[in-house]
Amino acid sequence: MNDVTLVTGATGFVGSAVARVLRERGHRLRLFVRENSDRSNIAELDAELAIGDLSDPTTLPAALKGVKILFHVAADYRLWVPDPSVMMKANVDGTRNLMLAALEAGVEKIVYCSSVAALGLSKDGTPADEETYVTETSVIGTYKLSKYRAEQEVLKLVREKGLPAIIVNPSTPIGPRDIKPTPTGQMILDCASGRMPAYVETGLNIVHVDDVAEGHVLALERGKIGEKYILGGENMMLGDLFRLTSEIACVKPPRVKLKQSWLYPVAVVSEWLARGFGIEPRVTRETLAMSRKLMFFSSLKAQRELGYAPRPARDAIADAISWFRLHGRMK
Repeated sequence: MNDVTLVTGATGFVGSAVARVLRERGHRLRLFVRENSDRSNIAELDAELAIGDLSDPTTLPAALKGVKILFHVAADYRLWVPDPSVMMKANVDGTRNLMLAALEAGVEKIVYCSSVAALGLSKDGTPADEETYVTETSVIGTYKLSKYRAEQEVLKLVREKGLPAIIVNPSTPIGPRDIKPTPTGQMILDCASGRMPAYVETGLNIVHVDDVAEGHVLALERGKIGEKYILGGENMMLGDLFRLTSEIACVKPPRVKLKQSWLYPVAVVSEWLARGFGIEPRVTRETLAMSRKLMFFSSLKAQRELGYAPRPARDAIADAISWFRLHGRMK
């Protein structure tokens, strides 16, 4: 019988949280993982593994055999890549290949994890929603562009081929099991460890990763095909986020607020060093451009239609710090 729920990206931060919620709901799980992926996030999870790669379409039919429900959570999430085509292939081509294979396999329902990165922003800084106007030319950065294009591919397949997909748009998840960590998780870790002397002010929406996972499953249970649902939490200025993080971690908060223009030469040098030596730059021209916009979002649609109920940002930060401490990432 076709009763399997397949999750991509389950070894990652959001994907592992989604897989846990599904298992608690009684789903028979199959997790799509790469051959050499770090599986510590799913080590104790009762699930079947399907080995493959989204960049290799030949591995998809076997993974989708007998699958009734698909959660596509996998994505290349980095704020800088030396070769943008690599991220485009993973996030855009990989998503389209998987959706087409799901149609061929007769999957009955799909929840696609997009991102608020694919959505528009309000010019006046008020919280944006699922209907806020956006065009490809207004999207800043390779990651955001890849998520925008991938979301458009999914919506096109819904319209033209009847793809049974529901889209969720998480904001900025924080919480336990951030093993890499993600770019935002690294900021929390640095601040909580007292390694954040200065920052560039911006605005963002903070949400607990487990609330994002719950929102995915609520979208499956109550969402409408072809609709988008923002899974966010609390809108905060970055300085306030760092002050709250410092308070929870009992360290001094960063006190120096830098202007974007001061860091532009540093970003150029950081990118040059990154390309030459293969290290991850802490600041880039794209991140500085993004920081000029307040990335505030509203989750009212998900709250109203799905019953989504995110907890305060303080809880997400506290759980992230506790996990980092427990796993030896900080004192």
